[in-house]
Amino acid sequence: MVIENAVYILDADVFIRAARDYYAFDINPQFWEKLVLLAEAGRIASVDKVKLELDRGNDALKQWVNQRFSKAFKSCDDEEVTTAFADTMKWVNAQQQFAIAAKSDYASKADGWLVAYAKAKDCVIVTQEKYAREVRNRVPIPNICKAFDVTCVDTFEMLRNLGVVFL
Repeated sequence: MVIENAVYILDADVFIRAARDYYAFDINPQFWEKLVLLAEAGRIASVDKVKLELDRGNDALKQWVNQRFSKAFKSCDDEEVTTAFADTMKWVNAQQQFAIAAKSDYASKADGWLVAYAKAKDCVIVTQEKYAREVRNRVPIPNICKAFDVTCVDTFEMLRNLGVVFL
């Protein structure tokens, strides 16, 4: 499903999985350059809470984030975003399916802020996570997206929607 003029907000796992697996810096540097260009064009971004997670690493990804992509992380310090985050927290806490540890984990990580930002700013979330109706031990981003009518796609669908081709 192509969404015209969408801004895509990337989850930490998009960066981490690409760097460790299919788009490693030494295998496909074009992927990383394309992310920079798309961010400069205003088509992709992420949130400051994701950057904090990526900064915990001591690797090439952290270096790339800080040297090439740091301007693409949007602040969650915004009334619309904090209100949306509070709404997602209420929803998560009301769900009996999620274990207490999963709810606590959700509250302390970037996922809720990512969804809140996308909801408040009408963006599309990009994550490698999948919807999981019966999961108890974590709160998957696609589950929250579904509850809050936020579009959620994976890396490859984003790349296709943006017309990215690697030659």
